[in-house]
Amino acid sequence: MTPVELRQAAQILKAGGIVACPTEAVYGLSCDPLQQSTVERLLAIKHRDVGKGLILVASSIAQIPSFVTTPDIRRAAILQSWPGPVTWLLPATAAAPAWIRGDHDTIAMRITAHPLMAALCEAFGHCLVSTSANLSGEAPATSALQVQQQLGKQIDLVLHGKRGTSHKPTTIRDAVSGKIIR
Repeated sequence: MTPVELRQAAQILKAGGIVACPTEAVYGLSCDPLQQSTVERLLAIKHRDVGKGLILVASSIAQIPSFVTTPDIRRAAILQSWPGPVTWLLPATAAAPAWIRGDHDTIAMRITAHPLMAALCEAFGHCLVSTSANLSGEAPATSALQVQQQLGKQIDLVLHGKRGTSHKPTTIRDAVSGKIIR
């Protein structure tokens, strides 16, 4: 991925676009979590219910949005797991967008260890939505070609690159109880 391609992807995201990008295990769809109409478009493309909520990914602690909190009881465990393939359900504040949290009082958050996804977050300037690149109920895309075959021209850009070495989706843990959800 060249710096020019990253700048182009960041510009598309800032303009309300949707970008497919390799992640730790599969290709994901990313967009600006603060643009409600873009998130709604992403959900419509996937045929995904807004009530399910979405995962946010960041490149660093500094990119964690102010509308989530980190419980003191789990702060050390959370920080030790990042960057990496662990997604934490963090308590949402009253300012958290409903189109991100869905029917939940938490928001799924991860600091990615995938270099391309992290570079995309850096180029964009803050965290991004990251949801598997597929129609709901279908297998997630594991290549740029599969993204194009399944979603075609409904998305604005597909970044080509290698996925991480994980063969399963990231672990999801509850930040309050510490329980593994997935």
